[in-house]
Amino acid sequence: MEAQRKLLNSAELCVDEALCGLVRSAGGLCLLRGLRVVVRSDLQHLNGRVGLVSGGGSGHEPAHAGYIGTGMLSAAVAGGVFASPPPTSILAAILHLHNAGASGVLLIVKNYTGDRLNFGLAAEQARNRGVSVAMVIVADDCAFERPGKAGRRGLCGTVFVHKLAGALAEEGCPLDKIVAKVTEVLKGIGSLGVTLSPCSVPGCLPSFQLPPGDMELGLGIHGEPGIQRLKVACADQVVNTMIDHMTNPSSQSHLLLNSGDSVVLCVNNLGALSCLEMAVVTRAALSTLEARGVVVARVMSGSFMTSLEMAGVSLSLMRVDPEVLKLFDAKTSAPAWPNLSSVCVSARQYTKEPPALRTWAQEGDAHSEGPLSPVMRSALQRISSALLDRQEELNALDRASGDGDCGNTHAQAARAIQEWICIHVVPGCPGQLLSVLAGLVQEKMGGSSGGIYSLFLTAAAGHLTEGLSHAGAWANAVHAGTQAMMRYGGAEPGDRTMLDALCPAVDELLKVKAAPSGGEMAVLQAAVKAAELGAESTRDLTARAGRASYIAAERVTLPDPGAVAVAAILRAVLESLEEQS
Repeated sequence: MEAQRKLLNSAELCVDEALCGLVRSAGGLCLLRGLRVVVRSDLQHLNGRVGLVSGGGSGHEPAHAGYIGTGMLSAAVAGGVFASPPPTSILAAILHLHNAGASGVLLIVKNYTGDRLNFGLAAEQARNRGVSVAMVIVADDCAFERPGKAGRRGLCGTVFVHKLAGALAEEGCPLDKIVAKVTEVLKGIGSLGVTLSPCSVPGCLPSFQLPPGDMELGLGIHGEPGIQRLKVACADQVVNTMIDHMTNPSSQSHLLLNSGDSVVLCVNNLGALSCLEMAVVTRAALSTLEARGVVVARVMSGSFMTSLEMAGVSLSLMRVDPEVLKLFDAKTSAPAWPNLSSVCVSARQYTKEPPALRTWAQEGDAHSEGPLSPVMRSALQRISSALLDRQEELNALDRASGDGDCGNTHAQAARAIQEWICIHVVPGCPGQLLSVLAGLVQEKMGGSSGGIYSLFLTAAAGHLTEGLSHAGAWANAVHAGTQAMMRYGGAEPGDRTMLDALCPAVDELLKVKAAPSGGEMAVLQAAVKAAELGAESTRDLTARAGRASYIAAERVTLPDPGAVAVAAILRAVLESLEEQS
């Protein structure tokens, strides 16, 4: 099996180049030369306050350097991918903050042996230099029912600690008070992850194998497998399983969560879930918690502590009271912190009533017949029959240049019109009829064809009223509909579309304004002939719009089905009017 492809220059340089890219794009960050240490660029404002340092292996971006800024971290130390940073780099970060005037330094460390050892060693070395240093260990993993000696792992709940400790430090709280408050809050933080795929360290094979249809529950953030392998289920079910596991009272790692508790929810993308999936999972998590009587005070959804390209998600919950929520809401300039609302999520009314819009069916019921109603009803019946008769012909034409369903979509519209005229009055006002037909084809025809015809009919409808329905008005209406199709659809005559039949017909129809009295039928006959010639001409055109434009020109040798359909519709109108005259 090959190593996972990644958009990097080299596995050896990726961490340093990523840190450089981050600080070059974020004006509030700087690098300590020769080290993988990122610091605030405005450390002069730290004077007299506690400085915060966190860090760990790379591959968890935006953690940890993305959380540097006013109201959060003062510095972050990066190791290699999934590797703890060396004590010398951690010590350099501590001393840099101390030299900038920090009253003390708090190390926020995830509970992994390497991180504990290296951050601990740096802390001892700093103390020997007279620096006031404290360390808080984050162990928020809810995966293991009976954790071993190593204890619970540190996961995305660490980001909560960055935020709360940063807010306290910004307020000027002393080091011991920050440690005490954060230690108290940590008892109410829990996290759990699930993934549909492994990840791979640059230059290496995937960390574990996961067959299609399986998922890992309870994994860490370093590519290790979870505690349990399950079959992939729907998002609601997966989220429910996760929260059940996190709050299971028989587990020593569970998060105590009672009905009525308020929480902050973090839905964390482990790297490769789409924004669509993340939004679905977020909705599921909110619904699951609220169904249990839990009040979700705030929600953050996005990538906060990733595991390279892992296609998974973790949920982190933090019990909050008004004091903790105030710290959480405090402003920060950290580039990776989201711009969150300070309104309680569970209490917010998140839907509004849409404007009252009459449906096409309601429009049809509201109108009365007029002198033109029988004429228009007859024309609709003839159009519907013509399209149904040519269904297979249009499908065959479409198979040569598209997905082969042009006849079917036109037949759907034809049947919908037949059903409608059987049970509804045909309005006496042509504009009202076209508006009804626009809604009908939009809903029943579907696809781009339904949108195109609906657009044509909607634009045309405004040019026809009960008192303005002479032949010239009809010509203006057809012209307006055609112009709307070109304006919004982007196609033009010559692009091998229905416009190649429609535009020549419109040019002929507009001549009705200068036609002698009684010459209207001759104009319509010329328009139909022009449409049919235009449709036939499309067999020699190169498609520049629609699906046919993606097919080699030499393979498209038949007329465009949309143009043929337009010519058939106009022919049906002509024949209907000739019958009635």
